[in-house]
Amino acid sequence: MDAVVLREFGEPDVLRLESAPDPVATPGWVTVRLKAAALNWHDVLVRQGKYSSPLPHVLGADGAGIRTDTGEEVLVLPSLWWGDREAAPSAQWEILGDHQRGTYAEFVRVPADCVAPKPRGLSWEQAAALPLVGLTTYRALFTRGRLRAGENLLVLGAGGGVATMAVMLAAAVGAHVTVTSSSTAKIAQARELGAADGVLYTEPDWPHAARHLSPDGQGYDLVLDSVGTWQQSIEALRPGGRLVVLGASRSDLATLDVRPFYFGQYELIGTTMGSPQDFTGLLKLLDANAVPPVPISAVFPLAEAADAHKHLEQGSGFGKIVLSHG
Repeated sequence: MDAVVLREFGEPDVLRLESAPDPVATPGWVTVRLKAAALNWHDVLVRQGKYSSPLPHVLGADGAGIRTDTGEEVLVLPSLWWGDREAAPSAQWEILGDHQRGTYAEFVRVPADCVAPKPRGLSWEQAAALPLVGLTTYRALFTRGRLRAGENLLVLGAGGGVATMAVMLAAAVGAHVTVTSSSTAKIAQARELGAADGVLYTEPDWPHAARHLSPDGQGYDLVLDSVGTWQQSIEALRPGGRLVVLGASRSDLATLDVRPFYFGQYELIGTTMGSPQDFTGLLKLLDANAVPPVPISAVFPLAEAADAHKHLEQGSGFGKIVLSHG
């Protein structure tokens, strides 16, 4: 099969299309002939060696295609070996593409419980863009964040996959959504997906500006932070509000002023990609509500995975970047 093979960690140009062995059939596993695979920031970290992946390796967590044994059109669930506890994953849990060969290839082999029917009406590219970002966002907002209709949500970093999905899912269930961005154009695009308004995080006092946009200026019930700006995020919360953290794209370290934190009765909640139960919840939500497809920023051929990574790292697009397998 054709696959984008990583033989050394480094910059995007280490990704090269090669011929690789087809997956071997194993009891309890299924093989999917992939039609498309979506990029995630997680793929960049794997490429850089942050997850100590084996070499040579095939990246990719997200994908959609056809089961080779049944002919069904399916999504690939990238959350492997979650375990029995919904509160947190097991010690064996990993993301597809960490150590198991991923979706930057013609075929991928996954455990049988890691495929789900492709939602009706989605293109292959839209379907491939859904699993990781949808699963991660669903768990952050609803399983961990306990977001309800009528609550106020602040989403940091409009334009990224998680932020875009968060706007759509939250608006669909009746939450009031505000976003932050470095771009007025991205704020405008977020409004088209259901956000009420937004602020520029390039402004020095953006938490105050965001609070001003919340009802009565009291702050937000929930802030979704995938960038690592905890102290500023907390400043945007109402007393008793919840900060859900699921990334560190701008900062790996955070310093909190402890006394205001506990006097404010705030909650600090960590989360990752979700479980199979979360995935079921996501698909039910999509089936019951008019949620638009995940926006696609750009589509590259599988052979141009290196260029797709460069585009992802520029951070200029709005929505997901997808590899088409033809």
